Amino acid sequence: MAYEDHPTTDEVLAGIDLTGRTAVVTGASSGIGTETARALAAAGAHVVLAVRDVGKGEKAAAGMTGGAVDVTELDLTSLASVRSGATAVLARNPRIDLLINNAGVMATPFGRTADGFELQFGTNHLGHFLLTAMLAPAVLAAAPARIVNVTSAGHQASDIDWDDPNYERRPYDKWEAYGQSKTANILFAVELERRLGSRGVHAYAVHPGMIATELGRHLAADDFQTLTDRAKKQGRELPAFKPVEKGAATTVWAAVAPELATQGGRYLEDCRVSDNHAPWALDADSAARLRGLSEQLVGQPFPPID
Repeated sequence: MAYEDHPTTDEVLAGIDLTGRTAVVTGASSGIGTETARALAAAGAHVVLAVRDVGKGEKAAAGMTGGAVDVTELDLTSLASVRSGATAVLARNPRIDLLINNAGVMATPFGRTADGFELQFGTNHLGHFLLTAMLAPAVLAAAPARIVNVTSAGHQASDIDWDDPNYERRPYDKWEAYGQSKTANILFAVELERRLGSRGVHAYAVHPGMIATELGRHLAADDFQTLTDRAKKQGRELPAFKPVEKGAATTVWAAVAPELATQGGRYLEDCRVSDNHAPWALDADSAARLRGLSEQLVGQPFPPID
């Protein structure tokens, strides 16, 4: 499908009424997160913007109409902040119909989270893992419900390095680290589906495409050349940039499309189920292994399978 023919968020939601449903969207103060939250609210959903910068979140919320919009402070680089934010969300929302794990960072200089995790793995995966584990009871209470993890085609750059996921011994490579974190987003969706699918909660991993947002704030011109070269080695070309309304469309589609009800645990792009993923991305054994590693690192068990 040519990008000019790709639907927007509003087109995906045309005729869909989300009144009475609650959605939690991380990273909703800018970019794809803001557009996702705006579109869900416009369809009648009560939307919780879970954001690091409350001021930016409130500014974003001010432009949203339709369902009620709340803002909650939640910094994914701090497990203490995730716990505090999740507790606040649960206090006001005993049922969560849609959990959109959207926030993320990309190709950052080497850094660590407040808890010592490599910044991209800690932010993109471990923070969301803890949040999802804590919100899972409310999501289960709303079943049928959905969890959407925003990943990237950048997952092709790396599988999980099980011996050193937090770069404590190996040299840091920002694209490899990003790829590992995005692979983790997909594997987490696979494991969520295995554990929660039979209980009416389905999970999906979404590649939104190339979108010009604040996510790329660390990129320089030579980084785009690196991406181009890597794509050529994989026998493909970098896609054209999409406007944010079309980039967020697949996230919204994953959240509401009735045809996905029997296709949980899948990788989605361009509002369709896609096989254009790395061979390691949907491996069930790796997904279970990652869940165990994540539980150990964040100190939070995930709800068991019934």
